[in-house]
Amino acid sequence: MKARDIEKDVLLADDGRPDDYLPQPQAAPRSWSRGLLKFAKWYFVVVSLYVVAKRLVSCEVDRDGVGWVFDAFTTRGGYRTEERLTAKEIEKLYLSIPTAESALAASRAYATHPHLAGSTEDFEDARVILQLFQEHFGIAPPDPEPIFPAGTAASRNATLSINKLQSPAAWIDVYYPVMNTPLDRSLDILEADGASVWSADLIEDGDPADPEAGKYKDTIPTFHGLSRDGEAEGELIYVNYGLKEDYDAVVAAGGNFTGKIVLARYGGNFRGLKIQLAQEHGAVAALIYSDLRDDGSVTVENGYAAYPAGPARNPTSVQRGSVQFISAYPGDPTTPGYPAYEDAVRTAGENIPKIPSLPISWLNAERLLAEIDSTEHARELTGKSSERKIKLVNHVHNKVTPIWNTMAAIPGHIKNETVILGCHRDAWVMGAADPTSGTVSLHELVRGLGALLKRGWKPLRNIVIASWDAEEYGLIGSTEMAEDFPEWITQNVVAYLNIDVSVSGSQWGASGSPSLAHLIRQTALDVPHPTAPGKSLWDATKDVGPFAGPSDTDFLRTYNAEQQTRALVTGIPPLGSGSDYTPFLQHLGIASMDQGFGNTPSDAVYHYHSVYDSERWQELYGDPGFHRHVAAARHMGLTALRIIDAIIIPLNTTQYALELDTYLDEVENVASSLSLAVSPDFSGLRSSITNLQAASIALDGEKVEAEEKLKELLQKLPMPPKSPNHRHLPKWLRKVVHAIHHHLKLARPIDKLHRAAVRVQTANAKLRAFERGFISGKGLTEREWYKHLGVAPGKYLGYGATTLPSVTEALTLENNSTLAEIEAKRVSILLDKLAKDIAV
Repeated sequence: MKARDIEKDVLLADDGRPDDYLPQPQAAPRSWSRGLLKFAKWYFVVVSLYVVAKRLVSCEVDRDGVGWVFDAFTTRGGYRTEERLTAKEIEKLYLSIPTAESALAASRAYATHPHLAGSTEDFEDARVILQLFQEHFGIAPPDPEPIFPAGTAASRNATLSINKLQSPAAWIDVYYPVMNTPLDRSLDILEADGASVWSADLIEDGDPADPEAGKYKDTIPTFHGLSRDGEAEGELIYVNYGLKEDYDAVVAAGGNFTGKIVLARYGGNFRGLKIQLAQEHGAVAALIYSDLRDDGSVTVENGYAAYPAGPARNPTSVQRGSVQFISAYPGDPTTPGYPAYEDAVRTAGENIPKIPSLPISWLNAERLLAEIDSTEHARELTGKSSERKIKLVNHVHNKVTPIWNTMAAIPGHIKNETVILGCHRDAWVMGAADPTSGTVSLHELVRGLGALLKRGWKPLRNIVIASWDAEEYGLIGSTEMAEDFPEWITQNVVAYLNIDVSVSGSQWGASGSPSLAHLIRQTALDVPHPTAPGKSLWDATKDVGPFAGPSDTDFLRTYNAEQQTRALVTGIPPLGSGSDYTPFLQHLGIASMDQGFGNTPSDAVYHYHSVYDSERWQELYGDPGFHRHVAAARHMGLTALRIIDAIIIPLNTTQYALELDTYLDEVENVASSLSLAVSPDFSGLRSSITNLQAASIALDGEKVEAEEKLKELLQKLPMPPKSPNHRHLPKWLRKVVHAIHHHLKLARPIDKLHRAAVRVQTANAKLRAFERGFISGKGLTEREWYKHLGVAPGKYLGYGATTLPSVTEALTLENNSTLAEIEAKRVSILLDKLAKDIAV
């Protein structure tokens, strides 16, 4: 060894002298590195065991799609037990959020400008609703805005990925229907030489006492949506409401419609059907007016001043509206049964008039009636025509027009069950009642759901909220969505809850599928009355307006007949058509409801589709204080929550099955009232109804047992102790060992829980299938788009519901016993299959 090498290994004493020579050993590896390696090995082993144990349990629970049980009701859902809101706490919190102050502010924001479908203002409102969803549901606004043309990958993915969402989402779908806007209109009385002796003004006066009415009186001219472009001349003939029986009465009196211009009053049926019947009888044009007799007791004749000075009708007011033949099919006229994409192949449109029409005011109608008869007999069905001719001009611009459905989705624990809540947004002018009152109630509902989300609530089922567009032209926005996603809707949607005009008067009412009737009623009993302390919303079904006085006899007869439809056991009549529930219920078989406060004969006159459906009218007469808007929001939201968060979907199929007996009773009453050569035999249908009732009663027992069993097992699930054992272990290791122990402990009862969850899921699938059981692939005769054989809008009614429509109309319209029996057999086949499908 060299001296310098030895020198390196010699230890020197403190004084600089070397100690005895001892070679120095090599330094041992540092002890902390060994500890780290040991820690990593143990950590890997323990965490692996934890992951495997958890995965084994999770895979077992998630088998057959029932993982929602753990997500919703155990700590796997990310909640601590003490943080989870109870059902009562959820409802209490929701009901506390809608307020009159917020509703009033929203109404003033939405109802003080026109927002006709397809207009710039309509698009801006769609974006405002999108921002509302984003704000209250905690959605970060993306850049660019989520505005997707229908049919594109982005649009389709937005809906089809709802079942995969982990957090709320919101977007706008753009559809491209054909709609029209007015160009020029005129209405004249002609002398024999063709010279005009009188011209209608065809405008509303826009009294400046109502600020917005004065400002926007000429913005949206008085016209009919989807009306025929053209001109016509002919003598004038009066047809009362323009019901089928009115036309029949005129013909019976010797009247002839060929080449004539029909004058009809609003009410009784959908306006488009008045024109359809005129067209079918050979008329060349149609006029529709608002008759003072339909204003109940609130008339100038009874001492009430005309609006805006008082509650009676402004005589210049005009009801705009679509004249689509809605009983044939709703939606875009040129894409029947399929969505209106921008590049869609289009038809000519078979559900729109072939003769021109105009809406007119009472002042203009009064002058025209004098041409038929200068006495009080002018408004009788005498078949008499005017001596002088009338000339009608209606030029419109038809074009493909973009519309905007604003959508939001809130994911729930059960990924394949969704509740849709909807309200249309577009209006003929400002629409403080139609539809802004509904939009305001939906606004308050959104605030309520947002408050629940902020408290950590996650719904059991998915929620979709829709602000539909172009409803006024013929339920276009909702119909196009339903035609775009029929498979997804039928496979996933549990119920559709609609609100349209939430407030236009004093009396609350609801209509819906019989399976929802008990829920609708019970919820109304649980919501406070808007203005009467100590009463419930259900008590408001008997409320009337404050303005007393005599009413027209014919009007009262019609009004009381409509009121009689509520005389069912539940007080909830079936749905016909007229709003956005139609495609969901009538085309796809989704249990649906609609609700709101309506006008009574003693309420201030509601200026439907007029410039006087304004914010001033709403605040002064429709809902002073805005308490009814709040009550409607509370009812809709509470009904939704009771469907969304229920283990067993609250659909009462037995109530539905029992009501079918009533429907058939009505058919038999119709048959007995007709002069038929042979009385039809409906015994087969009666037997099928009885069998369905038995199957439904059995399902009632099964759903109760299934829910009780699941709840029992959930209560027995082992929960993590508050303080883990194994105190001798490090804190991190105690937590992991504790978690492993808990998951392995869960593995023992998991099979029973799985079977119970599958049982619940099976019962719910049968409940969801009930409404779809009435859907016939062939649909109704001559109007195949309507596929529900249990209920449909009457062929010549439009709004009103006709139960067992194919059987009923075989009698009322065809007077044919054989056809009625054939149609009854069709229904019977459906019911027999449904009874098998829901059998337990």
